[in-house]
Amino acid sequence: MTKKDRNAFTEEAQAIVRKMTLEEKVTLMSGDVSLMQMMAAKKTGSHYNQKPYSAGGNERFHVPPLKFCDGPRGAVCGLRETTCFPVSMMRGATFDVKLEKEIGRAIGREIRAMDGNLFGGVCINLPYNPGWGRSQETYGEDSFAIGSMGSALVRGVQSESVIACLKHFAFNSMENNRFRIDIDCSKRTEREIFLPHFKDCIDTGAASVMCAYNLYHGIHCGHSAYLLKEVLKEEWGFDGFVISDFFWGIQNTVSAAEAGMDVEMCDTKYYGPKLIEAVRNGQVSEKFVDDAAVRIIRTLNAFEHQYQNSGNQYGKEMLGCREHVRLSLKAAQEGMTLIKNKNHTLPLSKKGKKIAVLGKLASRANTGDHGSSRVYPKYVVTALEGIVKEAPDSQIIFYDGNDIGHMKSLAEESDAVVFVVGLDYRDEGEYIPGSKFNNYIATKGGDRSELGLHPYDVEMLNTIGPLNKKSIAVLIGGSTITVTEWEKNISAILMAFYPGQEGGTAIVQAIFGSINPSGKLPFVLPKDESDLPQVNWNASSQHYGYYHGYHLLEKKKIKPYRPYGYGLSYTSFEMKDAFFAADKRFIKASVSVRNTGRTEGTEVVQVYAGFKNSKLDRPVKTLCGFQRVNLKPGAEKQVKITCPLEKIKYYNPEKSKFELEHMKYEIYIGSSGDNKDLIKGILDLSE
Repeated sequence: MTKKDRNAFTEEAQAIVRKMTLEEKVTLMSGDVSLMQMMAAKKTGSHYNQKPYSAGGNERFHVPPLKFCDGPRGAVCGLRETTCFPVSMMRGATFDVKLEKEIGRAIGREIRAMDGNLFGGVCINLPYNPGWGRSQETYGEDSFAIGSMGSALVRGVQSESVIACLKHFAFNSMENNRFRIDIDCSKRTEREIFLPHFKDCIDTGAASVMCAYNLYHGIHCGHSAYLLKEVLKEEWGFDGFVISDFFWGIQNTVSAAEAGMDVEMCDTKYYGPKLIEAVRNGQVSEKFVDDAAVRIIRTLNAFEHQYQNSGNQYGKEMLGCREHVRLSLKAAQEGMTLIKNKNHTLPLSKKGKKIAVLGKLASRANTGDHGSSRVYPKYVVTALEGIVKEAPDSQIIFYDGNDIGHMKSLAEESDAVVFVVGLDYRDEGEYIPGSKFNNYIATKGGDRSELGLHPYDVEMLNTIGPLNKKSIAVLIGGSTITVTEWEKNISAILMAFYPGQEGGTAIVQAIFGSINPSGKLPFVLPKDESDLPQVNWNASSQHYGYYHGYHLLEKKKIKPYRPYGYGLSYTSFEMKDAFFAADKRFIKASVSVRNTGRTEGTEVVQVYAGFKNSKLDRPVKTLCGFQRVNLKPGAEKQVKITCPLEKIKYYNPEKSKFELEHMKYEIYIGSSGDNKDLIKGILDLSE
């Protein structure tokens, strides 16, 4: 469902609005589910968003209500029914836009099967610091990658007649104090770093946007006429509707309406009767209500028309179906990221071996935080279950790690040791302080004050790791986990993120070589967390600088533990014969990739643009393209990647537009963000 498709319903929507009473129009803008109703539902055994949350609708004019289903790990609605995919950060590690579109289609089908029509799970906020508790809900630290993956999810979801809602617009990268934090940044930082991925998804056709709780330059995002009207609706030409984040997304009737907030979700506190009164008293012009009503009706009617004419009316059999579960497993398989493999420790042999599995998380169903993104699948495969099933001829010994002495004995007696360590919902995730609602969605996470492992995990790895030459650390978590405290004592490190309901299967397949890991880090992995931007998670104001992540480390010439886009394989690849060209619209890069090893594998070819000759303050280089390529041993293929010139422009705040600087650009193509993994070319570019 594209913007062009929806515009065919504009005249119909305008005609309906002209016939509507003020009360009917305002009802379209008002949520139907109160906090008290949520709390009452919990007493009957329901969880947050177990059924779609509705808003608006009009029977007289046959306008369907908005029916909201949260995400992004899958459809939150349902009870032990829907498919739980890996978190978005792991899907970001796949760098697979085709797969992400298919995941979007699966989620869209399940939402329709649950009688929903809006997916509130296209989370594309950029983590300024990876300690942000909800980093797991986005695709990484790079704006280009976030925009590419988010756009793919939008296309998939909306192909199944479900409205894709982007969130949280904008600058939402802190959790503990998200309701009152005031963010500021420069105009170039705003336009080049924090907003481009939102525009990418709008250009793709996303039909809804959710505002953020935080303030930007002293104004709540839900009241920001600059963000919602000037940038989103006027400059970017957004034709859909804006919804508030739940309950606390807006604080005032008049300022929210005049700023372009179209729907108050999911309760009605400031709209409804208060908005009707404000219009009648002359505080709010009815033209704001009319504009919102047209946007809402046009969007809902367009998607409903598409659904009714698609021939795809989905039933409950679609929920958690075999096809979708296989898709979840594929995402986990592709996202497994091997970041260390000393002396080819992995893959392990699974025949007749004694393997010790250590760590509390090995036996836990750990799919991510327990906030609004929590999905309730039929089952979850733990790492321990996966190992037992994958290696039936081996002796598997599990121990939770409470007794160091006992673990020493196990390590010394075993052929290999697998440590499953990291985080769960208690360490990171959505956080609502000082509210009974906190218990309702069972969230205990929030932001991380430190990026390393828990002290007991560090002690276990440092003490037990050296006792076995085949020691493997499987890291569970939503984003960056620093490893320099212990990595020298471990032979192999596998980043498994929160890998979804089939996560244990994918982890073990990677360990035993049933699959070849192909994930790439969607963030830089620093040696020390002090190398990253520093954030006070409990502050009332925060400045976001122009640099973060790999851009910051490269600018400061700080060598990371592992660069952005890094990931090992059980095979090896060679790249040669790179070629670079450009026309008035695109940069074109190509390279020949050959599998020089003995195992089939997948490489992620990455393209970066460098700005060494810039007269402005710009990154050393930035990602501007990527593509996966799968090759059998000895096979070779030419990979071609194009990048719009728009993606290497800078924002000129004096002219309020993006411009292409006339200079010689370095264009790189290779397997990670490290220069030693890249082939460089030069292009002289101008407008």
